[in-house]
Amino acid sequence: MLVKAVPLVLFSWFLLANHAWTQRSTYIVHMDKSSMPKAFASGHHWYSSTLGSIKSVGLKSSDGDQPGPRLVHSYDNAFHGFSAVMSKDELESLRRSPGFLSAHVDRPLIPDTTHTSKFLGLNTASGIWPASQYGKDVVIGVVDSGIWPESPSFRDEGMTEVPARWRGACVVGQDFNSSLCNKKIIGARWFNQGVLAANPDVTISMNSTRDTYGHGTHVASIAAGNYVKDVSFFGYAPGTARGVAPHARLAIYKVLWDEGSYESDALAGIDQAVADGVDVLSISLSYRTIDLYENPIAIAAFGAMEKGILVSVSAGNRGPNFGTVLEGIPWAVIAASGTVDRWFAGILTLGNGLTIMGWTMFPARATVRNLPLYYNKTLSACNSAELLADAPSAIIICIQSFDTAEFSDQISYVSQSNAPAAVFISEDTSIIRSTSFPYPGVVITPKEGKRVISYASNSSEPTASINFQQTILGKEPRPAPAVSESSSRGPARSYPGILKPDIMAPGVLILAAYNPYTSVANIGSNIALSSDYNLESGTSMACPHISGVAALLKAAHPEWSPAAIRSAMMTTANPTDNTQKPIKDMGSNYHVATPLDMGAGQVDPNRALDPGLIYDATTQDYVNLVCALNYTREQTQSIIRSSYNCSSPSTDLNYPAFVALYDPLQERTTLTQKFQRTLTNVGNGAATYKVKVKKPKASVITVSPEKLVFQKKNEKQRFSLTISYKTYKDYTINHGSITWVEENGKHTVRSPIVVTPPEPS
Repeated sequence: MLVKAVPLVLFSWFLLANHAWTQRSTYIVHMDKSSMPKAFASGHHWYSSTLGSIKSVGLKSSDGDQPGPRLVHSYDNAFHGFSAVMSKDELESLRRSPGFLSAHVDRPLIPDTTHTSKFLGLNTASGIWPASQYGKDVVIGVVDSGIWPESPSFRDEGMTEVPARWRGACVVGQDFNSSLCNKKIIGARWFNQGVLAANPDVTISMNSTRDTYGHGTHVASIAAGNYVKDVSFFGYAPGTARGVAPHARLAIYKVLWDEGSYESDALAGIDQAVADGVDVLSISLSYRTIDLYENPIAIAAFGAMEKGILVSVSAGNRGPNFGTVLEGIPWAVIAASGTVDRWFAGILTLGNGLTIMGWTMFPARATVRNLPLYYNKTLSACNSAELLADAPSAIIICIQSFDTAEFSDQISYVSQSNAPAAVFISEDTSIIRSTSFPYPGVVITPKEGKRVISYASNSSEPTASINFQQTILGKEPRPAPAVSESSSRGPARSYPGILKPDIMAPGVLILAAYNPYTSVANIGSNIALSSDYNLESGTSMACPHISGVAALLKAAHPEWSPAAIRSAMMTTANPTDNTQKPIKDMGSNYHVATPLDMGAGQVDPNRALDPGLIYDATTQDYVNLVCALNYTREQTQSIIRSSYNCSSPSTDLNYPAFVALYDPLQERTTLTQKFQRTLTNVGNGAATYKVKVKKPKASVITVSPEKLVFQKKNEKQRFSLTISYKTYKDYTINHGSITWVEENGKHTVRSPIVVTPPEPS
């Protein structure tokens, strides 16, 4: 059963469950102060009196206390009114009070998916948003599962007429007419001939660009969704949804189908996007093929690059193992996935007053209040319904480890017991990537779990409360960003001599538009919930963030090539988290991440707007690279297609990173590799830069010259970097960086250096 009327279902379910009292929220109330009776000396007294006159209609909590409205703040200067905790019925009573104007639910202060634009530093006052006019008129082609065009994220308020240069079309299909396109969605096409060819008897359930899954809708709104106020995922991540480039256009190419997905359809979609005239291609999908000449995305991306189109591709979700990036396309930007500084919390409060911030995604607006807390060492495995049959009606403590049931199984078993809620103790970081939390509970760490178990074991009548739907921002409980455990790691098997992934962007639990008739959460085993906005994780979500930033840069610098845009993002990327320490890797127990995990670092759109220097590359530079890969003539031709000149083959691409490979079988050998690079000054005039080197362990770095002097804008200067390094038999990865620092200026141009084996052991 799929439920759309979420509030009614949640409320009735909790009355039946009998472990939460009347739903209560904090409301901000606007009052007409001119209606205040003269008997009151101040607004504060009037507000307090008004609240006191409201008869509580709430149920009693489990400890017998009668709830009632409670004043939180009084406002009497810029705003006339107050904030108060009350039930919906109490609010209705308040509406009849003299002077009442309006009220709305209090939400965390997240003016901006709802938070990632702010996390990336995007703002309306300065930087790349106003400089690019929010990506105005740049067309992002999204090759995915289609789009749900009715989503508010795809309204076209505030957008100008469609550019005359646009050659695309809005193709009519099943449940999709031309009126569903607008100034935001300016193109819609679908490609399923490959599906039908492989399965002649299949019937396509939705023969149009309409998205029956949700994935394509999600990534499109991340890249270029318009502003939508007051969205959330069942109370989590509340705020204003907006894409990275909210005034960019969207052209949708549906190539993923419920009935199957084939490379031929993906190639057709990308090919048509190039013909239509997109500026950026966003491709959140990958294939199992390894060799570039057999990779349809790599081949199509080369053609797109020739036309000046930047191609952004997801790194894949095969991490955290070394060498799991399959899309190692030198002429595309490969996006890794990182966390954001947002935590979806359940606040666990013990009867002794101890408060612990745990993790939960339970999709109900509920409060588990002052219920008994129960711990039994045998039952704590929570690994069978029979074991939990004798559990009391109390909040039960479950311990999840490699020796016990999976977290999802524990939830299933506990939900069949008498326990109205649970505290799960686990150190499994993958839990926080899942939105599946159908039972009222909270996950805490083993360290916190010891304190909870101690209290439950040593107190005569232990109790606990849990508050759900809490969204916490900032540095706690973990700094951000951190590399997602599932994000694929380099080096790329297709070509390990270039750094992949290139860069990292937010990709863990990103809120964006979705198919509103797809189940995205559950309460218990038989109530399925849908939502207009969904939280999704993966490099699929990181990729459209990069696509959106590329669109902003293209709008601000229309003359820049795809390589220039990539360089600007990479050389200004941030290798540190929000505590100013090196970004950590979730997949290695929060050790320092390497460039093979995160590329150059977390994308920084505002700094990328003005990078100072760029590493540019032409089509011929990429041809020279392909010619040097020892492919056959036919294999080479399959990538670069047209007539080409292979007279100067070179793997030394003018790329903003340096990868030195070694063979672990050649233990304790010293190798030397020399790189040549050309930098272009894109600053506003003459500039001088000096190099700063942070060498990898057991290596020697020489840069010549150590100073670059540019007399004017667009001038080019060359330098060489030579690295001497030792080999290791244990597949050790060492990394460092070089940074060109502008004298008496603001620019720093950083490039990673990696010493690594070419492939896993």
